[in-house]
Amino acid sequence: MSDDLARALKVERHPERAVADRNVAFAILDEGLICHVAFVAEGRPWVIPTMYARDGDLLYLHGSPASRMLGTLAGGVDVSVTVTLLDGLVLARSVFSHSMNYRSVVIAGRAHEIRDPDAKLEGMRFLVEHVLPGRWAEARQPNTKEMNTTLVLGLPLDHLSTKVRTGPPVDSAADRSLPVWGGEIPLSLAFGAPHADALVVDSTLPESVLGQTSRGARA
Repeated sequence: MSDDLARALKVERHPERAVADRNVAFAILDEGLICHVAFVAEGRPWVIPTMYARDGDLLYLHGSPASRMLGTLAGGVDVSVTVTLLDGLVLARSVFSHSMNYRSVVIAGRAHEIRDPDAKLEGMRFLVEHVLPGRWAEARQPNTKEMNTTLVLGLPLDHLSTKVRTGPPVDSAADRSLPVWGGEIPLSLAFGAPHADALVVDSTLPESVLGQTSRGARA
């Protein structure tokens, strides 16, 4: 890691929440579904939410070549990508000490366009499978026109920073005797019952849909 990026990604606020294990970062990226991409274009800062996928030490992003975000990133500008998983609200005795339990990863670097057709198709497969495992084999594969109108970028996961907060509130000694309820309210992503569209003839749910909707809350 370069010295500049190391300093930029160093956790200054609550350093006790920093996690050096890259496997923890990868697990967070694999569980998340949406990332926020920050960059500067035309002299203005932008933060764009989008889907993503991880393949080893590479993060995939994709979309239309007309996208301001992708077009800018393909030019090799500095970019920062954040994925955050909110696990709960933390209620303390004082409003000052309220917090949240969360897991987050911040990635810094420069993305590159994936031009090789086979590698590009593999990136698209990872993007679909990350969101809905098993769906790639169930649905029609991209045709040549769709491939040509899709830009796939790869962002190396060389430079990242991970923070995790867990546990109950941390009250000051003076607040611990206050008659105020304190504790945690867990949060988790839940999938509802799928709704078939008007074109569906066979009501049997595919394996990819069954697998996604059967996901339970985190332990």
